[in-house]
Amino acid sequence: MKTLLVIQSSPKSSQSVTRDLTARFVSQWQTKNPEGQVLNRDVGLNPPAHLTEETIGAFYTPEEQRSDAQKKALQLSDELIAELRRADDIVIASPMHNFSITSGLKTWIDQVARVGETFQYTENGPQGLLKDRPVYVITASGGDYRADTPIAFLNHQDTYLKVVLNFIGLQDIHLIQAAGVARGEAAINEANATINDLASV
Repeated sequence: MKTLLVIQSSPKSSQSVTRDLTARFVSQWQTKNPEGQVLNRDVGLNPPAHLTEETIGAFYTPEEQRSDAQKKALQLSDELIAELRRADDIVIASPMHNFSITSGLKTWIDQVARVGETFQYTENGPQGLLKDRPVYVITASGGDYRADTPIAFLNHQDTYLKVVLNFIGLQDIHLIQAAGVARGEAAINEANATINDLASV
């Protein structure tokens, strides 16, 4: 039985392009995996806590040496990483905010990008520790910031997500972009078509 982890990051509970597109993606996934399980993590409506000095200290303290307070500080990080490890497929819904990701998604990344758990340092540089599996990144932006546009240099969302996901070992990334939604339905229709194409594979 396959498991899909769905990470929502829009702070809007309704009238959200990424939430609507993700619902379509999940429906298609469930059609292909009728026995599958869907895990939902909403970091838009319920953002993870920001890292604190105590949390960072606990990250770099060997497990057997951690105090009770440090163990408590790591509970959320442990839970989020366990969800990542459990998933066979991952979908991340990411509206563009100020040319990058939402603050809730950033705090999620800070909690899961963790030395000794999802990456390690080696003599050849950092190495991701998560087993690779498909990650579907569903993005939406008011303007069109894709690579073939004159304003692509403003897009710090797609590039950042690719880098940080690769950093923890997730290389199989598929972008589903609703680029330029301020200009009408064409961008959403294009994203829906991409979802349909992925479902047919």
